[in-house]
Amino acid sequence: MFHNHYIPLAATLIPGLIACAISPASEPRTDPASTLLGMPLLFSDDFEENSESKWDPTDAKAWKIIQQNGNSVYNQFAQSDYTPPVRNPHNRNLIKNIVVGDFVLELLVKSTGKNNAHRDLCFFFGFQNPANLYYVHLGKQADLHANSIFFVNNKPRVSIAQERTDGTPWDDQWHRVRIVRRVESGEILIYFDDMNKPAMKTIHKRFTWGQVGIGSFDDTGYFDEVRLWGNRVASP
Repeated sequence: MFHNHYIPLAATLIPGLIACAISPASEPRTDPASTLLGMPLLFSDDFEENSESKWDPTDAKAWKIIQQNGNSVYNQFAQSDYTPPVRNPHNRNLIKNIVVGDFVLELLVKSTGKNNAHRDLCFFFGFQNPANLYYVHLGKQADLHANSIFFVNNKPRVSIAQERTDGTPWDDQWHRVRIVRRVESGEILIYFDDMNKPAMKTIHKRFTWGQVGIGSFDDTGYFDEVRLWGNRVASP
């Protein structure tokens, strides 16, 4: 379990409440999203035991659980032997058997890719099938195909971010990512380390349900402390 970058959700969603300091591992973790957003905690994985059965990767041989400084983390260490039907990330790993509408995904991530313009990690949601999904590409430098929110609808991905940064400041440290999706308004918010200000945002209403997942376009990385709050729905 890895706690060094935990910032309680309550500190970033209640007006006037100052964000709490970084919590040491000895402090109990709280999950206030259920009371603040009306969404229960649906999924939690610290990769300490029986984790691989909870995930559905495009290529299981590209993923493994490893120990880093005494902590279990999920490592996407190789490129997946997988080609999507239309252009979108090759390395996709979905949470099994959970389909959501509104949700909050929060986790710790560490990029282990080469330090080039498209160094990335990706996060998937609204996943209905390999040709119909949303994903977030957190890339080192923004362009038409990097560091944006993408829409895949039976043809190659299209950037739909209305606001985004010039790039994600990847280094060799752990970072916290949060994704917020509200179906009725179409709102999509992406946070990177700063939980008070989105790094990306948009409004898009095409996919109102789907699975959620992690991965990269063609890079590598570590993932830990995955938490998914949401409203579970049945697939149409």
